[in-house]
Amino acid sequence: MPEGKPLVVDADAALLPTGLALECFWSALGRAPLATMGAVLRNLGRPARLKAILFRLASLRADLLPSRPDVAARIEQARAAGRPVTLVTACDARMATALRDAMGLDAEVMASDGATHLRGAARRRALDAAFGRDGYDYIGPPRRDDGPGPAQSAGWQWRALLRALRPHQWVKNVLLLLPLIAAHDFGWSLLGPVLLGMVAFSAAASSIYIVNDLLDLEADRLHPTKRHRPFAAGAVPIAVGMIAAALLALGALGLALAIGPALLGVLALYMGLSLSYSLRLKRMRWVDIATLAGLYTIRVLAGAVAAGVPATGYLIAFIYPIFITLGCVKRLTELTLATSDERLPGRGYGRPDRGDLLNVAGLGTFGALLVFFLYGFSETGTELYPRRWLLWLALVPVAAWLIRMVWLGWTGKQDYDPIVFALRDRYGLALIFFTLTLMFYAAGLVWPDWMRP
Repeated sequence: MPEGKPLVVDADAALLPTGLALECFWSALGRAPLATMGAVLRNLGRPARLKAILFRLASLRADLLPSRPDVAARIEQARAAGRPVTLVTACDARMATALRDAMGLDAEVMASDGATHLRGAARRRALDAAFGRDGYDYIGPPRRDDGPGPAQSAGWQWRALLRALRPHQWVKNVLLLLPLIAAHDFGWSLLGPVLLGMVAFSAAASSIYIVNDLLDLEADRLHPTKRHRPFAAGAVPIAVGMIAAALLALGALGLALAIGPALLGVLALYMGLSLSYSLRLKRMRWVDIATLAGLYTIRVLAGAVAAGVPATGYLIAFIYPIFITLGCVKRLTELTLATSDERLPGRGYGRPDRGDLLNVAGLGTFGALLVFFLYGFSETGTELYPRRWLLWLALVPVAAWLIRMVWLGWTGKQDYDPIVFALRDRYGLALIFFTLTLMFYAAGLVWPDWMRP
């Protein structure tokens, strides 16, 4: 580049891989969802005013924003050569100034001011007026009216987006099979709709995971491991994530409708509760754990609806306290692995809460075991399990599994997601398999009919 020629850098599409305006939007949505959506609806035709409002609502930490190393290096080269550097953005000027100061740049700022939206032709005119036509080098997107000069590509990889979908979490949807196990009915006519329901819930869950990650950008960037997530690290643009989330949600709802209107209703409930959890409930102590347990329980209800088998009160009363326990285990793991006594970013818990979480986990374990024991006296339990002493003997591995999960969470030897950990833990899986074997013997089945030679 010619020596002394000013360097203009597009902060929206070149310096920041995620997009400054969308960073503001998601930060504001996480902090004040109703006010943010109201501002969007009232100012659809006034983008400069909207971005000014979003800046006030967001309280975005510019020092945590990811930047493209190659663009940052070119800025440093220009500064070292004594060339003036200007950051240009369609975002609010105060946000641009905060970004400049956080990056320690000696640069001018050209941005929207609440009245003028500095984008497209307005940006080109402003740059030409400041530097003269072709009087500056420009790093930005390949758009004709954004100015001349080399463009910066907003490259990203599909595998990074796939990682954002968290496919390893899809294993949680085996919970949809629980009603079939409880009903001792494994016919393919019932199993087929349940498997399709698992696909629908996997797509819905991935959609919500993306939304959750976008709402949690700041908290994730402060977390020792979550800061490597694709959106927090800037590996995938926020706009790409928004499109993927919308497509996954529509696909999930369409598949659920094809299976049946009842499953569509259950899936809509799951997605609505998940969104509420992401927006607000996860920041509320104890409410977050109750909500997590409810989301897991909804999966079980979905399996019953998809298969057309009843989800008994005993089944729900048994699994809900188990999920309460596992929710506590999740928080215990996070607190044990935390590096300070401060409250977890985006959560309502600190290390002093570990004792209370342990107590609630103990209550959940006791409640689940008590319901399991009482089930043996019920009419359904007596009918399905003629050898009830074997059913009650299954309490031993169930108790051992729950106690082990709590202990591993307390000592920090768990994964951050206890359900995913449980389905990969060979010792825990052995206890679960032993439990199922005892229950099959108690029912006189040993193996389901469809698995017999």
